[in-house]
Amino acid sequence: MDIIMLIESILGLILVLGILLFLLFYSKKAKKNKNPKETQKMATDLESLTKVLKNRQNSSKKLKETLDLILAYHGTIVDFDPYIEIIFTICRHPNTTTEIILSFDKALEAKNPTYKHEINSILTQGLNSRGA
Repeated sequence: MDIIMLIESILGLILVLGILLFLLFYSKKAKKNKNPKETQKMATDLESLTKVLKNRQNSSKKLKETLDLILAYHGTIVDFDPYIEIIFTICRHPNTTTEIILSFDKALEAKNPTYKHEINSILTQGLNSRGA
């Protein structure tokens, strides 16, 4: 009777080990199959978003996405200085388009009507600096 109990215990442990190994490999496979865009979340703090804008290799699409995040998370101006840098950066970026600049300008002015004059002034300076 002791031998039968020993064999049943060994078989039970082998079964538990098999289940654990299955779960281990299944979880690794599930992690590999995830969409890489889902795992790469963009930071939403203003400093990180400004760094993305400064990367001259980024496409127009990436610029637009980043500016949309700025408007979504930091659309209300508290301190105007970072926005001066953002506006100059998008005006001078090699992959920017008129549509990107104008849509950002309009959206920022809509959220901050008291800063309309300052936004227009900085935008004009930024556009004039493109040839410099």
